[in-house]
Amino acid sequence: MGKREFRALLFALSRKSGFSLVELILVLLLLGVGSLIVLPAIERGFSQREVRQAALNLAATARSLRGKAIYEGTPRRLTLDRAENSYQGQGGHKVYLPTHVRFSEIVGGEPGEGQEQKFVFFPNGSVLGEVVAVEGEETATSYRVRLDALSGRVAVEESRS
Repeated sequence: MGKREFRALLFALSRKSGFSLVELILVLLLLGVGSLIVLPAIERGFSQREVRQAALNLAATARSLRGKAIYEGTPRRLTLDRAENSYQGQGGHKVYLPTHVRFSEIVGGEPGEGQEQKFVFFPNGSVLGEVVAVEGEETATSYRVRLDALSGRVAVEESRS
């Protein structure tokens, strides 16, 4: 090893390695700007997921009531309450929608007390009621729970406004 190579090796070993303060601040700044762009999209995704989950839970309750009406041979009721932003199956507990999710449309059924609407599932599989739509306050996404009057079929559809 010559004198020249030895000096190059010493220079390389003695040189301090690492990042400067400017480089670190620049990286932190880039991370901050990136999170400002990404976080609202993630939050919107969580909101849309809650709206979808509320519609799916409502549909599951409706299917359960339809099944019980057919099995037990007695009509079952699903009560929707706009004032309390809740629904309740006959004999079940009251389910409250998440705070930023609300009923946007209720078509069919029979009127109840106050802002209640009652959907009736009959032992022959039919249902008195047509559509229940839920939507988020911060999102443009809504879901419609369709109840087929004759067959009692329950379907969930996404609708964007």
